[in-house]
Amino acid sequence: MIRYIIRFSDQLSKFLMILAAVWAMGLSALIVADIFANNLYGHAIPGVREIVISSIVMIVYLQLGYAIRSHSMLRADSLLLVMPVTMRRIALAIGYALGAVLFLMILRGTISPTIYAWNTSEYWGEGALHVPVWPTRFMILFGAGLAIVNYVVAALINVLGFEEDEQALADAGEAGPKS
Repeated sequence: MIRYIIRFSDQLSKFLMILAAVWAMGLSALIVADIFANNLYGHAIPGVREIVISSIVMIVYLQLGYAIRSHSMLRADSLLLVMPVTMRRIALAIGYALGAVLFLMILRGTISPTIYAWNTSEYWGEGALHVPVWPTRFMILFGAGLAIVNYVVAALINVLGFEEDEQALADAGEAGPKS
């Protein structure tokens, strides 16, 4: 069961990271088009500012799960490398627990504003384009939930000694299911 959770978490995190990268490239194209429109025709594309504001938050939360699973979150590896194995596992356990608690607090703090944004059709922006707030809030909820799951997965792998299973999963993912 734990193997399936780890595999699902990894595959979902990678998919969301790719989605975020594609989204960022599209956002970059929109910004460049806005600059050209403003310089060539004297009129910017309406709503680009609001779309960028919402998209940046969504891109961050889409990439969050992958950042945790790939150990790209802030961590003092130089200190971990000089610690004895037992002390390293304790330090990692504390770090993973703190990370999970942080995103649990973000998750809990975002539930009410998300429900409010959904029920009231809250939006950002004035003028030509109104961008709904609820997709961004839902992405924060989803990203924070995945972050909690990935911190638990990281704890299972690094603290409780599932390193061998992680390598087996990586080998199975490259070669397909093995009988």
